[in-house]
Amino acid sequence: MTGGTKRQKDMRKALRVLIPRVPMADAEAILALALAGHLRHLPPSIALWQATTSHVRHALTDYDTLLDEGYDRDAARHFVREDMNDVLRGWGCNREVPDDPKD
Repeated sequence: MTGGTKRQKDMRKALRVLIPRVPMADAEAILALALAGHLRHLPPSIALWQATTSHVRHALTDYDTLLDEGYDRDAARHFVREDMNDVLRGWGCNREVPDDPKD
């Protein structure tokens, strides 16, 4: 994970600050999401936070299973919030996913 555009370099640097102990496979997936076109207009720190929470929610929790079982999006997010925060803490993140999405 070296080289690339200035934005890619800024993203990698911000990723190391946000989640310093993230496994390489997860870091690569998060960076790919953060560099996606629909997040390109956002500052690296915001794009990375959105990509990180999305990756953790979909890849490392039961969120999609809960949706498949009929839970609505808000309920499913509520039920996986603590699992997400456990993962983030394990990666050295100082931020948490709030219970109220407006926070």
